[in-house]
Amino acid sequence: MEPNQELENLQQQEENELNLGDIIQIVRANWYWFALSVVVCMSAAFVYLQWAPKQYTRTASVLIKDDTKGSGAMSEASAFSDLGMFSMKSSVDNEVLVFQSRQLMQNVVKRLKLDISYTQKRGLRTTELYTQSPVHLEFPDAEPNQQFRLVATAIDEGKVALSDFEADSVDVSDAVTVALNDTVQTPVGRVVVTPTLFYTTAYFGTPVRVTKSDLDETVLHFNRILQVALASKTATIINLTLQDESIQRAEDIVNTLIAIYNEDVINDKNQITVNTSDFINDRLIIIEKELGNVDSHIESFKRENQLTDIVSETGMYLKESSEYSREGLSLENQLTLARYIRSYLVDPSKEAELIPANTGISDSNVESQIGEYNALLLKRDRLVSSSSNRNPVVMSLNSSIQAMKQTIVRSVDNLIVSLNIQIKNVRSREEQNVRRISAVPGQQKQVLSIERQQKIKEELYLYLLNKREENALSQAITESNARIIDPASGSKKPVAPKSMMVMLASLILGCMIPAGVFWMQATMDTKVRTRKDLEGRMTIPFLGEIPSREKKDKNEIVVREGGRDSVSEAFRIVRTNMDFMRVKAKDLKVVMFTSFNPGAGKTFVSMNLAMSFALTKKKVVLVDLDVRKGTLTSHTAGSGKGVTNFLSGKVTDVDEIISRNEFHENLDIIHAGPVPPNPAELLLSDRLETLIAGLKERYDYVILDNVPSGVVADAAIVNRVADLTIYVIRAGLFDRRQLPDLERMYRQEKLRNLCVILNGVNYKRIGYGYGYGYGYGYGYGYGNKE
Repeated sequence: MEPNQELENLQQQEENELNLGDIIQIVRANWYWFALSVVVCMSAAFVYLQWAPKQYTRTASVLIKDDTKGSGAMSEASAFSDLGMFSMKSSVDNEVLVFQSRQLMQNVVKRLKLDISYTQKRGLRTTELYTQSPVHLEFPDAEPNQQFRLVATAIDEGKVALSDFEADSVDVSDAVTVALNDTVQTPVGRVVVTPTLFYTTAYFGTPVRVTKSDLDETVLHFNRILQVALASKTATIINLTLQDESIQRAEDIVNTLIAIYNEDVINDKNQITVNTSDFINDRLIIIEKELGNVDSHIESFKRENQLTDIVSETGMYLKESSEYSREGLSLENQLTLARYIRSYLVDPSKEAELIPANTGISDSNVESQIGEYNALLLKRDRLVSSSSNRNPVVMSLNSSIQAMKQTIVRSVDNLIVSLNIQIKNVRSREEQNVRRISAVPGQQKQVLSIERQQKIKEELYLYLLNKREENALSQAITESNARIIDPASGSKKPVAPKSMMVMLASLILGCMIPAGVFWMQATMDTKVRTRKDLEGRMTIPFLGEIPSREKKDKNEIVVREGGRDSVSEAFRIVRTNMDFMRVKAKDLKVVMFTSFNPGAGKTFVSMNLAMSFALTKKKVVLVDLDVRKGTLTSHTAGSGKGVTNFLSGKVTDVDEIISRNEFHENLDIIHAGPVPPNPAELLLSDRLETLIAGLKERYDYVILDNVPSGVVADAAIVNRVADLTIYVIRAGLFDRRQLPDLERMYRQEKLRNLCVILNGVNYKRIGYGYGYGYGYGYGYGYGNKE
């Protein structure tokens, strides 16, 4: 593998490693941000808990009597199964959908008036008053889908102020005063205000927000929060659960929902018996009137003709005639009922009504067809109520109903024809018997005829009375499919918001926010911050790292004799590590400082390293080779003569440009001198080698403060005379993406005996560096602050 590829792989591996120690160090260095974030998040969570309405849960259990689920429960009305009223079975799966139906919830909302709510502001939380409101408002002119708001404030024992009216086209804040139990005209229509048991002095001056909501939206809201589910797959128990901010309202909704469901089921089952009862009552009124007329006719006829009992005279004939009459009576009764049923079937006004059942028709086939027709019609009506007439199932049922009705009509027609034939035969035999008693006076014959009519009416009347009692009995014992096992109940502790969960979530969020921010900074930050950013990413020797100075320290030389501060110790370490660089240069006297870009702190490092050597009794000269700017010279009280004077030949003696004892007796300085028009040409001259050779004879160390190598060519030109090149990298300024360029420069040996110093490391806040305030400020392409 090539060296560059190996280095890139090493860099990639180092970047992908997650060092737990680094994470802990970052947290410790920035603990106050984590603390602040946790405090803010937990404060926000506390405010949310004080604002959010508390939610309570109420659950009711209902047993559905469903034979299809194998419950095996005997109906209490099984003793009356011969009446044919309890043959229908319910499915618990269908009942779950019925409980979730919009129509059922709409009836609940209307009955409990849930579209009108009463709320009160208590602290940050808005509390639902429901039945605890001091006043009750009615809106006679309001439409079901109308929405508006207003505020009701109890003034005293007899008056209430209505204000802050809000509607789609109304926004009025003026108050309207109304007396209790009175009606007042307001911007939202007439309002009737009545007090409740909670109308006390405690509510005087306390505003109550009254909200009239859209009926349909209210129904959808409560349908959405209602949960209907089977207790288990093998049971027929349904659990109804509702979560609401008012305990009483949740209980009322669930209990009322069950009550309305039971009412609908009972009404549905009683529909057949109700229609039958109406039919019997109508027939009883007619027959009672006819029977009275027959009785009166017999009475008047016998009185006018002075007739007595002549049964003994015609006993034998009358007995036979009686048998024929009884048979004819029964057949005529059947014929009358059959004709009435047919007229009922063909009557267009009764097209959607149930056919009277159990009327006593002797043909069992017709009775069973009527029962099936009524059951199918009821099923169709239930589907229509929950869907529409265009439902494919409804349309199919309509076709079946019409076909069945035609079948019943044909069956009744056949029955009528059969009864007519039978009656004709009976009448024929009866006429033969009547001719046998032709000797009986005509008056007696008429009496018999009238009595026969009387008996017909009387038997029919008694029959209908009996059927009416049976029908009333079946209606009285009708029961619902549902039996309440547990009414709506639950814990008084709120289920939401969960205080511990919210506070725990806020604590976690408070820790995650700064962690995420620091992670983003670490991910997006491409600057060199610490020694770890260099090690493993390059093979250049690393001399050491210089910590950042305090901002209040304005001195350029911070190394002091006997100093125990971190900066002094860092320069001692660098000074010691320089001895290991003698592998490539035995005579390590000339040390050149450069950097990749301005602002790295070369002048600061070179000055303090020179001072560190001077304190060890070494003779050191610090040369300012930044002939373009003279950064080192700007930080000292240098004279006008310097390097440029010597390189240009204006000064021939090296001693003339040396400034002595400015900082220390063992540390001398050579300033840059006047800015030349041709700095690169001067540095290329042989006099630079002469200057360095003369300095090496006089000093133990010659330290060259040079310009950035990545800005101008001066550093590469001067590097020919250096024994050691120290590359200064500024923490927080040098981009890690430039490390491959620096590594390539080292491998190609463009700079002699290259090594690296990391300057401006901040140990208190890992990953962040501080500037020093030094600088280049050239007008020809680069700026620096050192």
